[in-house]
Amino acid sequence: MLILLLTALLVSAIGFHKYVWFISLGYGFSIAALGLVLLLWFRGSLTAVTAVLCVLFILYGLRLGGYLAIRERKSVNYNKLMKQEIKDGTDMNLGVKCAIWVTCALLYALEVSPVYFRLKQGAGGGVMAVLGAVIMLGGLTLETCADLQKNAQKKVNPRRFCDKGLFRLVRCPNYLGEMVFWTGTFLSGVTVLHGAFQWGCALLGYLGIIYVMFSGARRLEIRQNKNYGSDPEYRRYVETTPIMVPFVPLYSVEKYKFLVA
Repeated sequence: MLILLLTALLVSAIGFHKYVWFISLGYGFSIAALGLVLLLWFRGSLTAVTAVLCVLFILYGLRLGGYLAIRERKSVNYNKLMKQEIKDGTDMNLGVKCAIWVTCALLYALEVSPVYFRLKQGAGGGVMAVLGAVIMLGGLTLETCADLQKNAQKKVNPRRFCDKGLFRLVRCPNYLGEMVFWTGTFLSGVTVLHGAFQWGCALLGYLGIIYVMFSGARRLEIRQNKNYGSDPEYRRYVETTPIMVPFVPLYSVEKYKFLVA
């Protein structure tokens, strides 16, 4: 776990250049780096399934990091929005930044820990490893499609909220895809986890990213309510479309102030 933590610390250190990168570019590229480290570290004992699990981390991280890098470089509106929603870090002392850096890197290492523990124990494949890989691939596909659909809708009408395609199912299908991906990661390791330490690492990583996703959904909801709240179509949309999980009648998380990230 120390090697995983050091890898995440190294990559996510780009956040010292720009604070938001701790949780954006640093996140995506850290996961890709962790997948690569696992692939190289255990290359002599990999099975087809465990190799796929590692490659999925790489694909996930490169897709997310690349998408965020392109959006940040090309979207002026996005950069203005991030300045309003997330502190730029100029008023933070070095100690606070270091604490955030370490906390984020630790979360990233914990998120991939179920696969690490499977590899460490030489468990190879198995039903849960295959199931986990399939779910991870489904989550990656879901969030990729959601981002593509959002970009397409915004090109047609940049001032309208997204409510077509996957956005008919839930209002945050990209966050749903994230949660599906990490659910698959967690499930891939449940049959090989032993002892309080391994279970604690896996659960902290999984529950941590689920919390972050709901925090992101709350932040998005607040912003959209501000931008579109006077639009009757938007009001009907949010009252009939779950915010995060399909068929679960949770339509708003704005009131849950503990979801702050």
